Amino acid sequence: MMKSQPLTGVKVVDFSTLLPGPMCTLLLAEAGAEVIKVEKPGVGDDMRSYTPKSGDDSVNFGLLNRGKRSVAVDLKSDTGVKSVISLVAEADIVVEQFRPGVMKRLGLGFETLREVNPRLIYCSITGYGQTGPKANRAAHDLNYMAESGLLGLSRGNDGAPVLPQVLVADIAGGAYPAMMNILLALRQRDIDGRGRHLDVSMSDNLFTFAYWGLGQGLTGNGWPRPAGELVTGGTARYQIYEAGDGQYLAAAPLEEKFWRNFVSAIGLPELAAAEGTEDGVKEKIATVIRQQPANFWLEKFADMDTCVARVVDLNDAAADPHFEHRGIFAKNVKLSGGASISALPVPVDQQFRSQEQTIDAPRLDQHPVFFRPEGQRGAAE
Repeated sequence: MMKSQPLTGVKVVDFSTLLPGPMCTLLLAEAGAEVIKVEKPGVGDDMRSYTPKSGDDSVNFGLLNRGKRSVAVDLKSDTGVKSVISLVAEADIVVEQFRPGVMKRLGLGFETLREVNPRLIYCSITGYGQTGPKANRAAHDLNYMAESGLLGLSRGNDGAPVLPQVLVADIAGGAYPAMMNILLALRQRDIDGRGRHLDVSMSDNLFTFAYWGLGQGLTGNGWPRPAGELVTGGTARYQIYEAGDGQYLAAAPLEEKFWRNFVSAIGLPELAAAEGTEDGVKEKIATVIRQQPANFWLEKFADMDTCVARVVDLNDAAADPHFEHRGIFAKNVKLSGGASISALPVPVDQQFRSQEQTIDAPRLDQHPVFFRPEGQRGAAE
């Protein structure tokens, strides 16, 4: 086992549930932080009830909470709040994702906890941020995608928005920026010795992904249109084409050298000078691609750079020899039912993660030792 990881000795008290906060604290735990998960007595994190299950707990819960510790605390009781405050007094980081004002009403707001721990980094993850007209609105990932303009850029042939199959706002707008800013706050604390309150808004952070569209619109070059721009389907150089066997190929030969290789391989070298936006170009390519199965085209493209890939299902992607070689599914998480499955791949470099192959996800209130008097504390169960 690695003697010291980057976040060894960093203690995190995690009040979050479901996805954004738990994903953030999973990343911290994978980098060596001690994460103490504060859960509701009797039921715990709502994610524990999600299907599919292994034993008493959700597989989703296990994937998101590998290596953490669990304590069950009634935050609506004075005793529970006092216990948590004593725990936070020794912590480096608090992560919470209640609506604005909830932690303050519980007696656990930033100003209160800063009094007992001036070096505390307090990270609040919300849908719309701590302030503003929408701050207390109930919403989920799909709503944030809709209101940030991203969903409107993804439409089918009938013009209707296409339901995203990944939770972009929760992870890319919430968990990842939260971890990034926590690490920045830790570094800043090294400089000035002070803690701080971090306001992470999932909807705010989605605008980063539309950088190109914002640049286009704000400079008077027209706001982006679904199926009308470079990466929304407006060019033959960035398209999904159906092959003759019903499989699909994702083609992205944007640069000239890739485009020349691509049109040459499919037998349309006369299109080499085309931008890909001209009338009929997409249709010509689609007609040719439909004449042969996907494997035929992949073999044609194999010896040249064309930026073409088969569209595969998730189970095929997980079994891809390339990802197996990379070892992204090499580590395991042990679930409450006793089963071990591949741990969630996370963007933490392998050299910073624990060398232990299998790490447990916690049972509810598995580690109440944290709330025993100091003299009675022993090793966590």
